[in-house]
Amino acid sequence: MKYNWQQSDWPDFRYDLSGIQDALFSFAEKTGQVSGVLKSLPESMQTEAVIDLMVSEAVKTSEIEGEYLSREDVMSSIRNNFGLNKTPKNIHDQRAKGVADLMMDVRHTFSSPLTKKKLFEWHKMLMMGQSGKIKTGAWRAHKEPMQVISGPIGKWKIHFEAPASESVPREMKAFIQWFNNTAPGKSQEINIAPVRSAIAHLYFESIHPFEDGNGRIGRSLSEKALSQGLGRPVLLSLSKTIEANKKEYYSALKNAQQSNEITSWIHYFVAAVLNAQCEAETQIDFILRKTEFFDHFKDQLSERHIKVIRRMLDEGPQGFEGGMSAKKYVSITGVSKATATRDLQYLAETGALKQTGGGRSTRYVVNLSSINHPIRAMHRPEIWPKIP
Repeated sequence: MKYNWQQSDWPDFRYDLSGIQDALFSFAEKTGQVSGVLKSLPESMQTEAVIDLMVSEAVKTSEIEGEYLSREDVMSSIRNNFGLNKTPKNIHDQRAKGVADLMMDVRHTFSSPLTKKKLFEWHKMLMMGQSGKIKTGAWRAHKEPMQVISGPIGKWKIHFEAPASESVPREMKAFIQWFNNTAPGKSQEINIAPVRSAIAHLYFESIHPFEDGNGRIGRSLSEKALSQGLGRPVLLSLSKTIEANKKEYYSALKNAQQSNEITSWIHYFVAAVLNAQCEAETQIDFILRKTEFFDHFKDQLSERHIKVIRRMLDEGPQGFEGGMSAKKYVSITGVSKATATRDLQYLAETGALKQTGGGRSTRYVVNLSSINHPIRAMHRPEIWPKIP
């Protein structure tokens, strides 16, 4: 069996978009809605929304590769980059700092042409805090095949084998040229952003030019392609959507690397991008509700109450896993169990929390249901040219 890069038509990708017009229209519509709502918010809330989405992307892009970063370190690093911490906080996990730096750079340089130098800079950021065994800021050069495998030692199953290291410089020169030539307004423009983003990701992953970090940099390239198509930094966490169903992602990628007819891959990726944009819409709505919640209850909450509620809300729209219990309250605040129980009962009486269960199974969740400020369309959708 030959992989895509071994076939005579590489990298002349072919695809049919006739089955995904609705998904592409929905994505364009939602990007317009989210952008409109965001622009209507106070600057501080805009920044909070952007940071929340960037933190989610930074954390999830590493989780896909089996690395689990401190959300607090990632958040602190991004806030440092935005200049929001009066005294920059010390970041304990340098891997978190590196991923956060990468997210910031992708956001700030989205409109610039792609270069080998930029990719090497991204790789150095991403490998910050990693062991010194991996050469950073350089294409892979080892003679052994670069393979994607699974299974126990001695019984490995090979899912994909990338081009030999000696051909990587040539392949990446062609990829960088393709990426820049297909950008908006260029000679080979692909004028539907999610489609170009999908191809960029598959093309890059098929070359697999670095010893490590290819998945994370590939997703950053997808984000750059989307942002260039929109003309502004895209607001979504693609990695969060992919991480939620990694098996589907790896299966779609594996199938796409068998041929240069990639219709199925385009369909998968456009659906993933649309889901990610829906998640972003939910996240921004959640931020609006949080703000209104604290405005509503500001005179009824002590610093201790606020600390606990903020910790619960840090988990995002999906909620604090398992709900808040007296035991967890004690762990967060250091108060006695009796005080924790009284505090939780008080918060339920005020309406800040909702009680679920009873007895030893009593749990509490933040009551955002009374905060009614859903996202509404404020701008017309940004529509790409009609699909032939």
